[in-house]
Amino acid sequence: MAVSVQGLATAVRGRVVEPADTDYDACRALYNGMIDKRPAAIAYCIDENDVAAAVRYGVEHGLRIAVRSGGHNGAGSGSCDDGLVIDLSEMSDVTVDPAARMARVGGGATLNKVVTDTHEHGLTVPVGIIGTTGVGGLTLGGGMGHLTRGQGLTIDNLVAATVVLADGSIVQTDAEREPDLFWALRGGGGNFGVVTSFSFRCHPVTTVLAGPVLYDIGDAAEVLAWYRDFLPKAPDEVSGFFAFLSIPPGPPFPEELHLRKVCGVVWTQPGEEESDALREARSFGKPLLDGIAPVPLPAWNSAFDAVYPPGDQWYWRGEFAREIPDEAIAVHAEYGPAMPTWKSTMHLYAIDGAASRVANDATAWSYRDAIWGGVFAGVDPDPANAGAIREWAVAYSDAIKPYAMGGGYVNFHMDEPDRVRGMYGSNYDRLARIKAQYDPDNVFRVNQNIQPAA
Repeated sequence: MAVSVQGLATAVRGRVVEPADTDYDACRALYNGMIDKRPAAIAYCIDENDVAAAVRYGVEHGLRIAVRSGGHNGAGSGSCDDGLVIDLSEMSDVTVDPAARMARVGGGATLNKVVTDTHEHGLTVPVGIIGTTGVGGLTLGGGMGHLTRGQGLTIDNLVAATVVLADGSIVQTDAEREPDLFWALRGGGGNFGVVTSFSFRCHPVTTVLAGPVLYDIGDAAEVLAWYRDFLPKAPDEVSGFFAFLSIPPGPPFPEELHLRKVCGVVWTQPGEEESDALREARSFGKPLLDGIAPVPLPAWNSAFDAVYPPGDQWYWRGEFAREIPDEAIAVHAEYGPAMPTWKSTMHLYAIDGAASRVANDATAWSYRDAIWGGVFAGVDPDPANAGAIREWAVAYSDAIKPYAMGGGYVNFHMDEPDRVRGMYGSNYDRLARIKAQYDPDNVFRVNQNIQPAA
């Protein structure tokens, strides 16, 4: 039976899309083509008051509520069947104060918008590596990317937020105002409210020396062992994630390497002058390709967007690691080369440096003692390959678990409610108490859900 949303279109000022509308299928589509959800309505809210009205409507009518910023969530938490999707894409303004090195970012902005608009002022915010990702989900989960070693996680640069709570009230939060809420937002996912605006500290980075240094897949164990030892000793300004990948079939890659399975490190260093550490890194082994070059940060931050457009099938998992023993390297050397499709990949992001100099209990993110954040991502455009990519990602992540820290990154998981407590470790109980304070009825439950404390 169809769920009625009568009166929603007059409750909010933004556009409301329902199943009978001709563009309903386009509007409900998510980044992950594996997820197919049919909401009762999608409300394109235009400001925080609109969001508040939508939340109140959803609560009063007993609807499940999902919040969508960029729609990239692997598990499809930006939507729900027979419920209300609050879409923030109309709220994407970015306002930069260059003198204060601050940016105020709407909850529906994409990372490309954030990086491009701050770049015009010679600044940036450290974010993730796919530019079409929404700033909302990325930030609330933590935010790992190219600049994490030098500038910290995205949440480490969050200084304030505007939040619509489960009762429809609107609050401002920072270290002084609603400090428990501010603590929980920094890594606690979408459990505590709808963030309609983020205020970020910016950094003076405009150009980076960046690109992949790629090796034969047979060199994987040797390259990973070297990387494991080299990176934690390198200066914070030098960052790189180890990866298994297939070389994309197009420029700028040479044709003879197209679709070849390789391993390598994707390096990033702010500025145009090569550091001694980056020079040393480039001199290791016998690369098939050294693609490092000076590039404007917005171009680098969107470099993978064309390879991973919306609509591909995705199945991913994440694990944190403090160490990479030889036994773990053997697991990587076995499973990495078995990537089932050319878009499937494994990344080990470097999350030491600046990110590790924040206490484990200073924010909801509880893995400050991790050195790497790994993601095992099976990806392919063809739904017929959904089973194969899932099986590989699950088998790989299961095999590496004995050498991981447990839990895993909230933004790198499908719908796995039994793992949520582990994602927050020692911070879970405090998060559950804050959840009970701000959302006692668990209105915001379409996520990696933190149950309100009894």
